[in-house]
Amino acid sequence: MRSMVPNSIPEDENELLHTALFKRVSPQQASELLPYLQRATFDKGDYIFREGDTDHRMYLLERGRVKLMRESNDRRVQLLSIHAHGEVLGEIPVFDPNGGPRTASAVSMTHGTHVAWLEHDALFSWLSEYPNVAIDMLQVLARRMRENNERISDLVFMDVPARLAKTLLNLGARFGEPVEAGLKVPHDLTQEELAQLVGSSRETVNKALMDFANRHWIAREGRSIIIYQPGMLIRRSRR
Repeated sequence: MRSMVPNSIPEDENELLHTALFKRVSPQQASELLPYLQRATFDKGDYIFREGDTDHRMYLLERGRVKLMRESNDRRVQLLSIHAHGEVLGEIPVFDPNGGPRTASAVSMTHGTHVAWLEHDALFSWLSEYPNVAIDMLQVLARRMRENNERISDLVFMDVPARLAKTLLNLGARFGEPVEAGLKVPHDLTQEELAQLVGSSRETVNKALMDFANRHWIAREGRSIIIYQPGMLIRRSRR
């Protein structure tokens, strides 16, 4: 991790001003909070925070990708979600009145991941001045809750190929790059991590990937997947 001077990024290059947190405030209003931001740059594999930590910070991802994961007592790992620039991380301890430990670990997936964070007191003092921003933060939290509820429902009601199809479509919508053959999705996940994201074993997910490839819906290319027929994946995700 490499620390950075607070608010060291010029305003016209500051991606934080374009995140959900700031979309309802003017640059002048946002500038009152920027001096309280702390920043750091992380390399691939670095921990931004760890499950069980007791800090009261809210993190904002300015650049790069981060994965949230949990680890069981017997060292098994579950990949919960992937986050990209403009997204909020680790908000639960900030808004939980009782504080409490972090429920997951955040790990950088890319070199040069830029993260900013705010301490609880600075954030709440600012929100008291601009309560309309709290509406946007509630919307962010509500969307996160909806996604978590949908994920739980998928694990209960959908089979592995359907969950895999839905996961690939989600990754494609967020990170896909149009190419001549279709939509290239550079997920940068190991086979084990992709299986964790789907919520199944590596063997079962690989079998479903092979079936999709044999049907010419997708092609695997290292740690990327090219989606040839998104319509077929949509249909499979609804079965």
